[in-house]
Order: sequence, then structure tokens, then C-alpha cells
Amino acid sequence: MRLLDRLLRSTVARLVVERIEEERLDALYRYRVHSDPARLRIHPTAVVNNAIFNTGGGHITVGEYVFFGHNVCVLAGVHEVDKFGLDRQRAIPRSGYDIEIGEGAWLATNVMVAGPVKIGAHAVVGGGSVVRKDVEPYAVVAGNPARLIRYLTPPDAHQE
Repeated sequence: MRLLDRLLRSTVARLVVERIEEERLDALYRYRVHSDPARLRIHPTAVVNNAIFNTGGGHITVGEYVFFGHNVCVLAGVHEVDKFGLDRQRAIPRSGYDIEIGEGAWLATNVMVAGPVKIGAHAVVGGGSVVRKDVEPYAVVAGNPARLIRYLTPPDAHQE
């Protein structure tokens, strides 16, 4: 009986550890949407991880092969700063803050994007950056606010 008891305890312990690990990984790769999920379009090839999308003030589009690091915030929602108290909490523009993230763009860990803004195809946004202005295709930007670091050479530019 002792052997059976130890085997049962070992099996239960293993199952509990596996479930905890599953939940931890699930949280790392599940994004959240605040406001209207119908205003969010994520291409099926995009890797989004545990991002937060706020669609309160516009639509958000994430293109093909976009890659997000962890804890990326994409905010198309704002509050009117000239209001106070309850009025500020309720004063949310419902349009005009659209965000588009182009094909192949990479937003590293802890990036915050505040609309309206367009991030061009294959652009790279460095970790911890705050994007408040458009980013050109193939640009590498970083900082708060995000500033141009350099441009990447498109793959087809090498074939001449």
C-alpha cells in the first residue's frame, strides 16, 4: 500500500506542476483587449504574446508576420485631459486614434504605442520605447519618445 500511495502522490504532484506551468505559459502568450474587440484585427501569422490592446478611440490593425515582445501596450484609447474627476473618466474620444502596425514589424518588450500612429513594414521598435509618431518602413527606432536610430536595408536591395 505504501508503494501505491507514493506512486499516487507522485502522479498528483506531477499533474499539479504541469497545470501550473501550463497556466504560466498561457498567461505569457495571451493578449488582452480593452473596449471593443471588433476594432482589433490581428493577422494569423503575427506573434503577439501578452500585449494589451485598447481600442476605445480607434481601430488597431496588426499585419502579417508582426512580432511582439512581452508586455507591449497598443493604445488607441485616450481620455480628455482638460476634464476632471468623473468627467475625465467618461470623456473618451471614440475615433481618430487608429493604429496600424505593418508587415514584419518587430515591437520589442515593454514598448508602448499611442495612437494615432502608423508603424511601417519591417520597422523595429526597441525595448521600452514609446511610439507617438509614425515610424517609416525599415526604420529602427528607440527611446522615449522613440527616435530614429537607423534604417535597415531591404532584402531585395542586395540583389543588383
